[in-house]
Amino acid sequence: MTYLSVILPIYNESKSIPILFDALDDAIGQYDYEIIAINDGSKDDSFAQLRKICAQNDRVKAINFKRNFGQTAAINAGIQNASGEIIVLIDSDLENDPHDIPKLIEKLNSGYDVVSGWRQDRWANEFLTRKLPSRMANKLISAISGVELHDYGCTLKVYRRDVIKDVILYGQMHRFIPVYCTWQGGKVTEMPVNYRPRQFGKSNYGIFRTYKVLLDLVLIKFLDKYMQRPIHFFGGAGVLAFLVSLAAVLLAAYFKITGQKDLVETPLPTIGSMFFIVGIQLVLMGVLAEILMRTYYESQHKMPYSVKETINFGQETEVV
Repeated sequence: MTYLSVILPIYNESKSIPILFDALDDAIGQYDYEIIAINDGSKDDSFAQLRKICAQNDRVKAINFKRNFGQTAAINAGIQNASGEIIVLIDSDLENDPHDIPKLIEKLNSGYDVVSGWRQDRWANEFLTRKLPSRMANKLISAISGVELHDYGCTLKVYRRDVIKDVILYGQMHRFIPVYCTWQGGKVTEMPVNYRPRQFGKSNYGIFRTYKVLLDLVLIKFLDKYMQRPIHFFGGAGVLAFLVSLAAVLLAAYFKITGQKDLVETPLPTIGSMFFIVGIQLVLMGVLAEILMRTYYESQHKMPYSVKETINFGQETEVV
């Protein structure tokens, strides 16, 4: 088995590719490694560059998407095709320094399952417009997920294969991979890494992606706390709707009995009816979600738990 798998998502980075691969070869040449480069539907000649590099180095493997599917899909393809005991994720725009990889691996080998890069010097001259919003977003993610990291957006991370091999990513969830790994029992830490401004092209991310991060956080919280008991999530919201409905009806009745307002003079009866219907719908959604959850586990013979080690079961194993 290859010791090290470096996963490299690429989108319109033809000018960066030769520089990056030279730096990677210099940084990880002491390891038994493979590089899996995923061309995410680039419109420039990125894949032509990869084809040349693959012809020169058989340890470099390339995957060419039919169109642009996004960074999460590219990373997911790399993880599913990696064979290394340690998996490294790194950006292809030269903002990450490949020479940080050995330092991250050394930290990993000191007792961790995930080591995340922390770009401390990023956006030093754009405090109000970029650094402050980024800091607030990272604190919010840490508070909701329970995984304390300063820089979720840094792609440069190293993982033990055991905690990442079963992770399937959708949408734009790649920034939350450390959270998924903690669900697998992984031990996560971070360390400062070099940050270098982009040399070519422009960033594909902007401040306006914040709302997407917030929506992803809602999903992360649901998957963490309610994936195996969705009735508690939808049912809880349904009970809250019922309480609002009851309060509106009681208040309307109070106004009517005391002669302050007639029922047609206040929107309270309408509000009570609306929230009562919403409450019923939420509870029914919870029931349907419970059915889907059970279908998901039982149809694929999945278990709602993972085993780390067994003893005296005929054949001992460390990971099941």
